[in-house]
Amino acid sequence: MSETDVGTPLNTGESEAADRTELRGELARSLARGGMSGVQVISWETAQEVLTPKRREVVGVLGRMSPNSVRELSRELDRDKAQVSRDLAALAEHGIIRYEEDGRVKKPRLTQEHLVVEPVV
Repeated sequence: MSETDVGTPLNTGESEAADRTELRGELARSLARGGMSGVQVISWETAQEVLTPKRREVVGVLGRMSPNSVRELSRELDRDKAQVSRDLAALAEHGIIRYEEDGRVKKPRLTQEHLVVEPVV
């Protein structure tokens, strides 16, 4: 190891962000090759910010059922529709869920079957 290797960060700034995005993509591809298709890998920071206990509950319900509306999802969760809508908006902003539009009805769906958080180190 050269003297410059000691204590030097791997990357900084935009380059590091691009590298981490590529590593998340490679992790998803590796999991798919291993038989786990339909995988979305999110960053540790995104998971900490976005996946609150209530939002994890939303993700769990969407993983086991396909509600026909936000109202139906709210009833399933036994929560206020406005609160569920706010949680869905945050999840959509980070690409975890999407909406299927059927006329005026928005059907929340997971973008992928599996959600994985990147390793911490």
